[in-house]
Amino acid sequence: MKSTRIALAILTAFCSASVIAQTASPASDAMSGMNMEQHAPKPTDVSSTAAYQAADQKMMSGMSSVEYTGDADRDFVSHMIPHHQGAVEMAKVELKYGKDAKLRKLAKDVVAAQEKEIAFMKQWLEQHPRKQ
Repeated sequence: MKSTRIALAILTAFCSASVIAQTASPASDAMSGMNMEQHAPKPTDVSSTAAYQAADQKMMSGMSSVEYTGDADRDFVSHMIPHHQGAVEMAKVELKYGKDAKLRKLAKDVVAAQEKEIAFMKQWLEQHPRKQ
């Protein structure tokens, strides 16, 4: 269980660093430094690579398309939902293509934990409507 928590912490830190890097400058500036074409699947890519790339692009797009409101709580939850969904999708790729038993167990744990947290955050948003 301790190794699962460590792995989840590492995954969260990695994804959080990505979010922090994007929020450090306007979206257009953040995206200009990234060559999105290099993330597009190539015909020679294996299926798992293409699936990871698609999950990554969807997560990044989801996080960068959420409007900031100035409400730290709302902004946190609104940006973490696509982040967590990205982790779920990546874990599902591992479950589909991965062979290592320990990583497959970790992927199952990631799906369970992240889906629970996504549900909590969506419920929180419903209970805390945006102030106009």
